[in-house]
Amino acid sequence: MFRRRARADREFREVQRAGQALLLKFAQQPSPLDTIPAETPAETGPGEAPVVPDLPPPDLRAPVHRDVEGFLMRWDPPLVIDGAVQACSTCGVYRDWVVLNLRDGSVWLRCAAGHQQREPRLDTAWYNRHAGPGGDWHPTLEDGLRHLGH
Repeated sequence: MFRRRARADREFREVQRAGQALLLKFAQQPSPLDTIPAETPAETGPGEAPVVPDLPPPDLRAPVHRDVEGFLMRWDPPLVIDGAVQACSTCGVYRDWVVLNLRDGSVWLRCAAGHQQREPRLDTAWYNRHAGPGGDWHPTLEDGLRHLGH
């Protein structure tokens, strides 16, 4: 009975090691998107063929996840920061927020009426503690807001 368990554990550890080695191998290689020239190649001399990348030009490529400017989540209950309920500085509502975490680490709040304000007391660490796992990617802020119902 214990031999089967030990053998299964040993096989599982071997698979884990092989997977970690494979991940390490790919992590050390440069991304194929990093090697694509952003511009058209320079003109070549007579008799030389121009070098053309095998991927579509930059304006026809699909956006990559790292081009996302930030993340957003819905926050329906009242938002309490440092013991005080946060209200919109323009219209005074205090619930149904969309919280935007931008790439620069700033956190912005958007009320249901569409007013936006930066909240300096919140940061990316706060956002990561309260946000669930990100699943949907939206190419524009408007698409993300529409998805969240704002």
